[in-house]
Amino acid sequence: MLTVTKTRQSCLSIVKNDPVLIVPVTPFEITMRKTFKLTHPKIKANRLVQAIKHEVRKYLRRERRKRLPEDADYWAFDCRFGVDEASSDVIHVSDIDKSIDQAGSKQLESFYLEILAKPGHRNKKSREEQKINVKD
Repeated sequence: MLTVTKTRQSCLSIVKNDPVLIVPVTPFEITMRKTFKLTHPKIKANRLVQAIKHEVRKYLRRERRKRLPEDADYWAFDCRFGVDEASSDVIHVSDIDKSIDQAGSKQLESFYLEILAKPGHRNKKSREEQKINVKD
């Protein structure tokens, strides 16, 4: 007899007879949605920009460390950046730092950042594409 009980939000406890096995479960489409403020009475804007970039990198590292589903190859991220949620545009993960720097240089009061983590799948290249890349 196999019984499954939910012990914590991120783990499931699977009980088979007496031994207990805890299996971590990662929910798909984990998001970070946040409006960051670039104004503070005591902290300079450049320091706030550095702190925000550190927080975003820390979040990305944490999400990449999570266990992948069996059919996935890596964690992919869908990102949106803008002055507010309504006016946010889709950006690539590598453009997050540039966008934060631009928001700091434009002296915006705040900006919106959304990062959606999802399982990614690599597409295998055909042999013809591999031959073309080798010749170049």
